Amino acid sequence: MSRPRKRSLTLGGHRTSVTLEDEFWQAFREIAEAKSKSINELAAKIDVDRGVDTGLATAIRLFVLAHYRSVSSA
Repeated sequence: MSRPRKRSLTLGGHRTSVTLEDEFWQAFREIAEAKSKSINELAAKIDVDRGVDTGLATAIRLFVLAHYRSVSSA
């Protein structure tokens, strides 16, 4: 697994960054593409849905995990 790298996103017109491993970032990009959404759109939805105690990078990792768990159990 790669070391986490800082990635830039735009959420609601505001620039922010998250630190994710390449593998999570690639999986996140693939999921966004499969859903016909941009990375920023999908990240904005995750941002709105996450709890106040959960960081955005963690929320994205959990989203990716949940996505692949749901695919593997189907």
